[in-house]
Amino acid sequence: MDLRQLRTFVVVAEAGGFAAAQQQLRLSQPAASRQIQGLEDELGIPLFDRVGRGIKLTSEGEDLLRRGRRLLQDVESFGERARALRTGHAGALRVGCSTQHMETVLANFLPSFRRKHPSVVIELVEDGGARVPDRLQRGDVHLAIIPAADDGYHRRLLAPVHVLAAVSPRHGFASRRKLEIAELAEESLLLLRRDFASRGWFDAACNIAHVRPRVILESAAPHTLLALARGGNDVAIVPSNVQIPASVHALPLLHRGASIGRWTAVAWDPQRFLAPYAKSFIDELVAYCGKHYPGRKFAKHVSPLPRPEETKG
Repeated sequence: MDLRQLRTFVVVAEAGGFAAAQQQLRLSQPAASRQIQGLEDELGIPLFDRVGRGIKLTSEGEDLLRRGRRLLQDVESFGERARALRTGHAGALRVGCSTQHMETVLANFLPSFRRKHPSVVIELVEDGGARVPDRLQRGDVHLAIIPAADDGYHRRLLAPVHVLAAVSPRHGFASRRKLEIAELAEESLLLLRRDFASRGWFDAACNIAHVRPRVILESAAPHTLLALARGGNDVAIVPSNVQIPASVHALPLLHRGASIGRWTAVAWDPQRFLAPYAKSFIDELVAYCGKHYPGRKFAKHVSPLPRPEETKG
C-alpha cells in the first residue's frame, strides 16, 4: 500500500473535499483525485461517493478512515522511534540486580528516570547478588548493580553495604550500636542463602574470626528472617540495603573494629557497546545513590568500608 495515497485519502476525508485539502496536501485537485482512485483500485472498494461536484464518504470509507488515521499515526510514531534510536535517545536497557536493590534503590529511582527518558524501556533482571555478575558476563544484561570487585568490568560506585545483625527489641543486643562478629558464637542465627553476596562476606568474616555460626535457618527472603528475629531471640544477618522495619533493632557487624561489607557499583562490560541512554542511567543513578542510598544511618557508627577505584568512562 502506498502511504502517500492513504494520507491523501485521510486528509481529503477530514477536510470534506479536494479543494479544502489542496493546501495541506500541496497537490493539485486532479493529482489528489488520481491518488484516491489508485487507492480505491488497490482496495477494490469505493471510498467516496461523487455527489455533483462534491464527494461523500461511503460506509466502507468511514470504516477505513478510522483505521487509516491509526495506521498513519503508527507510521509517524515508528519514524520518531527510529530517529530516537539513531541518535541514542531511545532503546531498551536491561539492568540486573538483587531483590534488595530493586526494592530499596530502583523502586524509588526508576519513576524519575522514566519521566525524563520516556523513550527508554527499562527491563529488570532479578537474581541473587552473587549470580548477577554472571549475567553481565554472559551479556544477559547491559548494566549490573553488583559488589565492586577487580573483575575487569568498568564501574561507578553507588554506596557501601554493611552486614547487619537484626534482633528483637527485647534481645540483649538491642541496646548496642555495633557488634563484634565474635559475639555471635553462642547465638542462633538466621542467614540468607549462599547466593546472596552478603552471605559470602559474613562467612568469610566468620572464617577469619574462627567463629562457627549456629545456623537454624537459611532463607532466600530477608523479610522472613527479620520477622523471625522480631518475634524471638534469634539473630538475623542481613545486608544494609534491605528495608529494616521499625520493630527490629539492627546494628552493623565488625571484625576487630573493622566494618564487614563491600561497596556496590553499577558495572558494565567495556567490550560491549554502551548506548548514550545507558550512560545517562549510570550518571543519574550515581547521583541518586549519593543522596538516598539505603542503610546510610549505619555508616555513622562504624569505620568506613574501603573505597575501591571506579571507572569514569
